[in-house]
Amino acid sequence: MENLDVMVLRTLRDWRQAGKRALLATVVRTWGSSPRPVGSIMALCEDGAVVGSVSGGCIEDDLIYQYTQAYATAGAGAESKTIPSGPPTFVKYGITADEAHRFGLPCGGTLELLLEYDPEASALAELVQALEAGQLMQRSVRLTDGAVTLAPATAPADLSVTALVLVNTFGPEYRMLLIGAGQLTEYLATMALFSGFAVTVCDPREEYRSAWSVPGAKVLSDMPDDLVIAFKPDRRSCVIALTHDPKLDDLALMEALSTDAFYIGAIGSRRNNETRHQRMAEHFGLNEATLARLRGPIGIYIGSKTPPEIAVSVMAEVLAVKNGVVLPRDMEVARAKNERAVVENDAEGLVCGVARVPS
Repeated sequence: MENLDVMVLRTLRDWRQAGKRALLATVVRTWGSSPRPVGSIMALCEDGAVVGSVSGGCIEDDLIYQYTQAYATAGAGAESKTIPSGPPTFVKYGITADEAHRFGLPCGGTLELLLEYDPEASALAELVQALEAGQLMQRSVRLTDGAVTLAPATAPADLSVTALVLVNTFGPEYRMLLIGAGQLTEYLATMALFSGFAVTVCDPREEYRSAWSVPGAKVLSDMPDDLVIAFKPDRRSCVIALTHDPKLDDLALMEALSTDAFYIGAIGSRRNNETRHQRMAEHFGLNEATLARLRGPIGIYIGSKTPPEIAVSVMAEVLAVKNGVVLPRDMEVARAKNERAVVENDAEGLVCGVARVPS
């Protein structure tokens, strides 16, 4: 699955270029609990087709009903409704307890949307083209008439709205580069794809590439360190080594550590991780501060032992780092296993130290 915002904007562009009426809805404010964060977008076509989400589904249903009815009955005599057009408008949902229940919002939840009618196709095409080229873009909407201004952005930013303008920042897809095309990689790539990442898998070993079975991921045969350089990891990228082979993993990880990738990690045990750090310090001259960015053992501690469970563990950690969530230390794999080993050793020592009572 591709980045949701890009998919919404691309679909809306296609509708408008085909001459169809459509609107763009953006979550601009929330109060209490909300099923979708501020900045979330959805597009609605005159025929009722919808892409994206601003709630759990009930608000989408209401928008579809309201606006497809308006499109369908326009000009149909006394029962006709005015086709929505003109400058953007704000609409609130969930203001009362009854509305919150009707629209499926959590108790006390309220959200406000900005509705843009028939956004200009050329501006949408320009925005989508920039996003597909990997640019971070700022989209400003003048609220008096809906005029759109686009500009490159230097950093991600939260949506802002004033009495005059709404500004939303859209970024390119999050990317994941996986070193090694084994079974664990297939599970992790699948999870990353449906989480909205663009996935690239690198493995120069033909026997592994030939067995690859996950559609949607790009599989390349380059040497991993060369591919990391060509991949140019940025703040929306992660690099994960999964081969257990230092000849493939180490140079790729070294290159990744010189980039802005938000997550860099490698599979392996606690001992393998310590050995990797020593090897990279001795042979490649990496200092302690640089190696501190290298995660391992990767994942969160959920007692996982099978490839799919390990993939869940790793994907959970990647998403936590991406979303800026600091995980409790007792969820770190190495710490949890160390503490578990201490407990098990203490228990074993207690059993071994019990004196046998003579019969």
